[in-house]
Amino acid sequence: MTILDHIEFAVRDAEASRRFYERALAPLDIAWVIAVGPEHTRMGGTRHGFGKDGYPCLWIHDNESPGTGTHIAFSAEDRSIVDAFYRAALNAGGTDNGPPGVRTRYHAHYYAAYVLDPDGVNVEVVCQRPS
Repeated sequence: MTILDHIEFAVRDAEASRRFYERALAPLDIAWVIAVGPEHTRMGGTRHGFGKDGYPCLWIHDNESPGTGTHIAFSAEDRSIVDAFYRAALNAGGTDNGPPGVRTRYHAHYYAAYVLDPDGVNVEVVCQRPS
């Protein structure tokens, strides 16, 4: 497992960017994997996930100003690490953007916490293993 689980950033037009990234990333064997409709997203925009072997690790989304929707997610081996990250990040001056917990809108084992860094980047730590 790598240290990064996924990266996400805002784009002006999710469909136009999907078409661009599908073609541009094809030589790297990175393909479009999934679309998530506005009814299932926090900001009400469309999300597209790209990756290898069916796992989306690069996400783009619209309905948010490019630059403000920057998101990086680190992978954790167990849920206690997610909890420790959340406490440490808040103690370091981060701003709560979602306390540790299961996010069933993604799947039943998606345990994550979110903190905004000093520049507003949404930093997540996620454990995707059963408890």
